[in-house]
Amino acid sequence: MGQSPELLRRLLRAKDRMDGSPHEEWPVRRLAQVSAVSAAHFARSFRGAFGMPPHRYLLTRRIERATALLRDTDMAVTEIALQTGWSSIGTFGRIFRDITGESPGEFRARQRAMPHGHGRVPECIVRAAHRPDLKSAVSEKRRSAVAGKKALQSTEVPP
Repeated sequence: MGQSPELLRRLLRAKDRMDGSPHEEWPVRRLAQVSAVSAAHFARSFRGAFGMPPHRYLLTRRIERATALLRDTDMAVTEIALQTGWSSIGTFGRIFRDITGESPGEFRARQRAMPHGHGRVPECIVRAAHRPDLKSAVSEKRRSAVAGKKALQSTEVPP
């Protein structure tokens, strides 16, 4: 089912607000107010238009910003967490690892060890190339990882 151009403009207004201030809290109710629709209609319509729920989209933007700061600055991980909208360093670290597969410190160390040819590449291209894969919920990724570890352990032969 296609979305009306007016509704898409309203959804884009909310998406632009999240893009402009990903460090702020963006509950569905607030985003729905920006879009001038009900919360339930907003959540359904946003997912239909952009392929993911608003919360997952916001997580993607926050992690993108955090990876850029880890890669390009010497800011402390705690400062990066706070600047990208996380109120808890533990939550930031856990979700960062769930999405990227490594801790913020490991990510920074790996990035610094790699030679970069980013000098003349526009930032939007670099971000798109390093965009986190959030096609599934973070909790789904965590469950899959745990299930994979259990399956691996069950196939190991005891000594």
